[in-house]
Amino acid sequence: MSAVEFEHSNHIAWITLNRPEARNAMNPEVMVGLFDAFSEVENNDDIRVAVITGTGDKAFCSGADLGQLIPLMTGSRGPENEWDERYLSEVSKQGAYLINRDTRKPVIAAINGHAIAGGMELVQGTDLRVSVPEAKFGLQEVKWAIFPAGGSTVKLPRQIPYAKAMELMLTGDLISAQEALELGFLNYVVEASELMSKAGELAEKLAANGPIAVQAIRKSAREVWGYPEAEALKMEGAFAAPVFQTEDAVEGPKAFMEKRKPVYKGK
Repeated sequence: MSAVEFEHSNHIAWITLNRPEARNAMNPEVMVGLFDAFSEVENNDDIRVAVITGTGDKAFCSGADLGQLIPLMTGSRGPENEWDERYLSEVSKQGAYLINRDTRKPVIAAINGHAIAGGMELVQGTDLRVSVPEAKFGLQEVKWAIFPAGGSTVKLPRQIPYAKAMELMLTGDLISAQEALELGFLNYVVEASELMSKAGELAEKLAANGPIAVQAIRKSAREVWGYPEAEALKMEGAFAAPVFQTEDAVEGPKAFMEKRKPVYKGK
């Protein structure tokens, strides 16, 4: 079995972390698997949205594998297999998707268990988030004298209130799914039996919309953050204008007037 499973249908990619015996911790094989999966999402025009989840009921992802990945990153051990080699030669140089490399298409997290350290950083890289009630969230790197280098000091203060973000990063404490929901870090908390159906429902809604518009809206929302309002509005205009020149932008209003479902081609 692969450490990262990938499949896609009906414009939706399904990516599953598959190391339940290690709480889906990210070792070099997982990092390479995620890199390959999101490269396919990025480059395959048939894919409009991705859903990422984990195997088992204990953890979505418990973060970096402290015995395999971190020693490779620090240089305290050398490469021992093909996954180590690819991580060093490719992933570490180009950037890991959802951590320090973005994908232009929206990603939904179906959080089946704890999302801690690098696991929480994977969640921070997603756009919509559904979790089971039992999941806990946090960044515990500081407890082991390492840095949450997957974007947390940049992303987390933008996604939840600053003081709470700092508390999580500096104490290493965990919060419940309910508290994460109340902070606005999650969209929904549902029972485990409903997790994948809820994530699928959201994915189907996104996949049914105009893909060029979806990607442009996502890009604008991410890139204008932090700019003065006047400058941000100019940037938004630059993202919006090309959308109105597409075939899909003709098809959408036409379908509305003809009272039928639009057929988008991503053109």
